[in-house]
Amino acid sequence: MQSYLVTVAAALVAAAVALVLVQVAHRVTRRLGRRSLLMTELTEHSHRAFQVAATVVGVQLAIRFTTLYAVGSPWRRFVLHTLVLAMIAALAWLVASLLVVAEDTALARFRTDVPNNRHARRVRTQVVLLRRLTIAVIVILAVGVMLMTFPSVRGVGAGVLTSAGVVAAVAALAAQSLLGNVFAGLQLAFSDAVRLDDVVVIEGEWGRVEELTLSYVVVQVWDDRRLILPTSYFTSRPFQNWTRTEAKVLGTAEFDLDWAVPVQAVREELRRLCEGTDLWDGRVCVLQVTDATGGLVKVRAVVSAADAGSLWDLRCLVRENLVAWVRDHRPTALPRLRTEVGEATGALAWQVGQPRRSVRRPADTEAPDDARVFGGSDDGEARSEAFVGREDHAEARR
Repeated sequence: MQSYLVTVAAALVAAAVALVLVQVAHRVTRRLGRRSLLMTELTEHSHRAFQVAATVVGVQLAIRFTTLYAVGSPWRRFVLHTLVLAMIAALAWLVASLLVVAEDTALARFRTDVPNNRHARRVRTQVVLLRRLTIAVIVILAVGVMLMTFPSVRGVGAGVLTSAGVVAAVAALAAQSLLGNVFAGLQLAFSDAVRLDDVVVIEGEWGRVEELTLSYVVVQVWDDRRLILPTSYFTSRPFQNWTRTEAKVLGTAEFDLDWAVPVQAVREELRRLCEGTDLWDGRVCVLQVTDATGGLVKVRAVVSAADAGSLWDLRCLVRENLVAWVRDHRPTALPRLRTEVGEATGALAWQVGQPRRSVRRPADTEAPDDARVFGGSDDGEARSEAFVGREDHAEARR
């Protein structure tokens, strides 16, 4: 009886000593963390895991050396085996927390709250996916090591290894969809096709990539809904990524107006409107007639913004103001349906009109800058070279 009490006392003392040592180390690390980001991350993520691991190791050593009188007894084997399992789990937790510390320390070097954060978002996406993968691998290895501590499992190990090929083939067939999503997630992480916080258009929905895992991707739609898609979707179907290279984007606002619309006057109003709002980034403000059929002309306003959210608001602002301007200042440009009654050579008052003298533009006069998407400005010249080619564009300019 006295031996059992000594064992219990030794276990309690070992646990207390381990907790005290860990607490001292925690205080020292916390003090150093004021100057070091690594130390701060260690105190936040690894303290509990280190506490549990140290306590389990201390208790195991105390019981192992104070129960030599009961070597071979079933209760001693059971207690020590339980402590071994607990130590494996605690060490796995500690290793996982250290990996999280290393990953968070690495991510702190890349800021995502700046305008040009493409590289930072790419690194963040890769690190987050690698974190999930490494934690899953650590858990699987820990469970495997814990199972190998049982003699019955070690006995069937050879047979399992022999039939590993058959089991792997069956598992691959059974989990084909799951494995496909996992490989697709790894491909997304390192192919740079989509990253966290990218603005995408999928299935007609415009949103932001909120979460990216090995099996699924969560897209936050503009109205705060969540669109959840398997990762294999992004490797097998086309989608729009508005921020793959940069956040700046172009957008359009189209109007069907009458042939009497004064295009240059509308163009000047569009320029005045863009220059009067902070939603416009100053790059593109162009108005063009893109079609003229069916008694109407299609007028397209092309504007640019620093990001997709600003572009949406800018497009709505352009529509609202141009509709109001045409209605109030150029009502004759509103869409109309004309019906002619009688012969075209009739003597009705509306059929008689003075012929207007045509105004010819000089042959060497070019269109204004706000009438050209591909050219006229530095941004337009760069866009023209991207779609035509530098040499072809230079020849066309000649």
